[in-house]
Amino acid sequence: MKLLLAVGTILLSSLSAIAADKPRIFITDSKSWEVSGAVGGTADGFGGTSKGGARPQTAEIIKTFGERCPLVIVNNRQEKADYVVLLDHEGGKDLISRDNKVVVFNKGGDSIMSHSTRSLGNAVKDACGAISEDWPKQMRAINAPGSEASGSTVATKAQ
Repeated sequence: MKLLLAVGTILLSSLSAIAADKPRIFITDSKSWEVSGAVGGTADGFGGTSKGGARPQTAEIIKTFGERCPLVIVNNRQEKADYVVLLDHEGGKDLISRDNKVVVFNKGGDSIMSHSTRSLGNAVKDACGAISEDWPKQMRAINAPGSEASGSTVATKAQ
């Protein structure tokens, strides 16, 4: 029983160490819009209707990041994040006019990637690629002798 407990403790600490090396991302609220309407009439009269408004897609974006980008941890506190991802997923449109705009900012506020894709999955894949390319640079800067890791992952771990 003690051996099983010791092995479990070692596994948990290994997993937390692995998770600590993953970049944390904050996904901003999507401001996607879906609007539709119709108008019709005859000689006796006409009528119209419209509906629409904000249709937040944040939960769908977080789910897609979880499925397609296992190298990151999605965090709900922007001040703890290493990256901020702004991804506007335009839902409710036909396939041709759908567009996903994605921007990734590093902890310093610099944009490291920005463009549009046709699918949410490709937008997440591209953001994930930009983060995986930039993350080693951020880790080297954090771990460099004499560097000030103010608010970084290393400083967060020490708290």
